[in-house]
Amino acid sequence: MSTPEERLAELGLSVPEVAKPVAVYIPAVRSGNHVFTSGQLPMRSGELMLTGKVGGEVSQEEAVECAQQCALNAIAAVKAEIGDLSLVKRIVKVVAFVASTPDFTGQPLVANGASELFGKAFGDAGVHARSAVGVPVLPLDSPVEVELIVEV
Repeated sequence: MSTPEERLAELGLSVPEVAKPVAVYIPAVRSGNHVFTSGQLPMRSGELMLTGKVGGEVSQEEAVECAQQCALNAIAAVKAEIGDLSLVKRIVKVVAFVASTPDFTGQPLVANGASELFGKAFGDAGVHARSAVGVPVLPLDSPVEVELIVEV
């Protein structure tokens, strides 16, 4: 059976370094059998992939890619906390925040960028409950932010 990291590699992806927090918090906290991640932005190589609102400066397709990067960054935060992604029993809950124009209603489709990645990386353990929330603005003018609750 392959590991989550091997499944990501098959997709041409890898677990990045943990993104540096943009304020006073830590990327993830373990409490008992659960890991709670802080909201993860679409940081790649230390920079936001895009800025702006989905439905405005950012297309839905670009936002889906941002959500996928947020998911990778959340996976990195979990790995830093537990050491081995094979210890993940289940992705329990995903919350995706989408900074969008008032008329954009595709937040669930944007969040699919993260959800689909968790399914591919963790198989049945990646199937989760989820909220996709439209908001007026996110930190650093990010278009997407994703947080997780993971059972280990």
